[in-house]
Amino acid sequence: MTDDDRRRAAQAVLEHPILMELLNEFEQSAINATLNSKSTDHEGRLAHATEARTIRNLLSRIRSIAGQTETVSRRAPA
Repeated sequence: MTDDDRRRAAQAVLEHPILMELLNEFEQSAINATLNSKSTDHEGRLAHATEARTIRNLLSRIRSIAGQTETVSRRAPA
């Protein structure tokens, strides 16, 4: 897959309404679960916060790929 193919695929993901709605819903659900966890449930709170952070990082990476306009490859040579 070329860098241009990756950029177009990332843009397509960001433009897909149901996928974006689901990811936003999952993130909000994880945030709510973090906030509504018992204050003594440290592992549960951490798990929910990690889930929310993972979804945010995924979306951030997709946005980053979609916004790349340079043609220089960022991948390491094989």
